Amino acid sequence: MPELLGRGYCGGHVTLMFTIEDSDPDPVNQGSRGVGICLEDGVEIICRGREGKGNLDVFFTDHIGDSRLYMDSLSLLSDGVPEVMEYDWEATVKLGLPTGQGFGMSAAGSVSFCNSIQRAIGIPYEQGHRRSLMIAHLVDRKRSSGLGDVTALSAGGVEIRKIPGSPFSGHLLENGPGKSEGWTAEAEIILAWKGEGGKHTSSYIDNPEWRGLISSAGSKNLEELSHKNWNESRWSDIILSSRKFSVESGLSNEKSRSEVLRKCEEAMLEGGMSHSGVALLCMLGTSVAIVPNSLESGLVEVNQVRSLLDDCGLENILTRIGDV
Repeated sequence: MPELLGRGYCGGHVTLMFTIEDSDPDPVNQGSRGVGICLEDGVEIICRGREGKGNLDVFFTDHIGDSRLYMDSLSLLSDGVPEVMEYDWEATVKLGLPTGQGFGMSAAGSVSFCNSIQRAIGIPYEQGHRRSLMIAHLVDRKRSSGLGDVTALSAGGVEIRKIPGSPFSGHLLENGPGKSEGWTAEAEIILAWKGEGGKHTSSYIDNPEWRGLISSAGSKNLEELSHKNWNESRWSDIILSSRKFSVESGLSNEKSRSEVLRKCEEAMLEGGMSHSGVALLCMLGTSVAIVPNSLESGLVEVNQVRSLLDDCGLENILTRIGDV
């Protein structure tokens, strides 16, 4: 057999508000409703396949990830595409953002990995991408590493998740049950985070007290966003509702999160960005997304603020809203 080669790429995702809806025993129907932003930066994976027995070696070039994520993805991929187990695979993973910080990197990693292998064996893109999204959703639910990131990524841009669940399902890869829609804009975003990882997502979504607080706040604020067309005119509403959700859910009260938020707001004030941008908590990392108040005007003094974030010990990156 010849050596196979495939590339996959998927941007990350920041959740700004959400509900927890995982009571259905079928993980295909589990997930969340919510609002978030898909990102340009994410995960790039190159997969090489040689004749073998389905072994997988994973190498990380920048940020370190969890190789078990890709092993779980390969296992599920083999159910629908059994010929992948006729090869031994080597995956080279470039993470553009850290894991465990609320940037949807588990979802992006699974999507990128499954896309790269399916491209290597010649599966048509649309069919392969649908399968990748379905598998990534199932992997996130198996690992309790995410709820709605994959459904968000299926829409792209600034998205609203209206119905929980995988965006595609079944052996025919049909639409749903998860439903989302998105729009995009040319806008820069600064992501800032503490160097050490935060709590695992499961610490919140599997905790009864947090589940109640999060879902109550999420439902209330989503109700206020669901009555009009989903487009750029909703941006100011998204900012207001996101800030309300972070307070009403209690998530902004946690010391590590509030400290990052405070440092970001101080850097924005000192750097001259307080009138052009707003700092929003990323759910569920110890991280913040600094977004523009106006999509038309964008952020000002970006380099100055990023330098101040460096000075106060926050890692950061400049990214953009992803495409739909």
